[in-house]
Amino acid sequence: MRDMFEKDKQENIQKLGMSDHLRTLSKKWIVDVSAYRYSYNFTWMGRPIIQFPQDIIAMQEIIWQVKPDLIIETGIARGGSLIFYASLLELIGGDGKVLGIDIDIREHNRVEIEKHPMYKRITMIQGSSIDKDVVKMVYEHAKGKNRILVLLDSNHTHEHVLKEMNLYSSLVTKGSYLIVFDTIIEDMPEKIFADRPWGKGNNPKTAVWEFLKNSERFEIDMEIENKLLITVAPDGYLKCVKE
Repeated sequence: MRDMFEKDKQENIQKLGMSDHLRTLSKKWIVDVSAYRYSYNFTWMGRPIIQFPQDIIAMQEIIWQVKPDLIIETGIARGGSLIFYASLLELIGGDGKVLGIDIDIREHNRVEIEKHPMYKRITMIQGSSIDKDVVKMVYEHAKGKNRILVLLDSNHTHEHVLKEMNLYSSLVTKGSYLIVFDTIIEDMPEKIFADRPWGKGNNPKTAVWEFLKNSERFEIDMEIENKLLITVAPDGYLKCVKE
């Protein structure tokens, strides 16, 4: 029965991925809800997580599958995602840790994160994710870890994300993921990001495309995107397929 269930599931995911109609509807929905700051409406264990629920579920599946010793995330914001990852590691058991990096960890957010019960699995570094001293600290934390998951969600310009990918991709272990959030920027109307340094042609998705030209270790896991349809990370779920 389980084999039949899995077979049906895979067939349905494949059909979803082949539906141009549903892809168009999903993209339109994402554009329309952006006017209401949709991703800001959710919390995890009391902290704003600033993610789509669909991507939250995808991350749960990945973390359960990989069971990482270390999850590295660039971009902390209000800390909900750090709390989310730490809580999953707590449920899995073991000594898994979360390392968060942000150029500006605001004091009120730091206070709330540090007093959270899941903080016992979290370490935070303040500084630019591409600063050489910060990179050195990250690599120190990664020493001795066998399964590492890297998530990029800080500055969304092409140049910055590409640098992050080049700096941190070597930490990702085979079977784990390098996940680049907000690749959806490339698919959104330019006016939405009029006050930002990123936009069409200059965003995480263009960085992913450039990175993949020179990397044989990663490939886009289209199964994740196909089953989600609604995601802020199209082309952003990169699976490490080689040592």
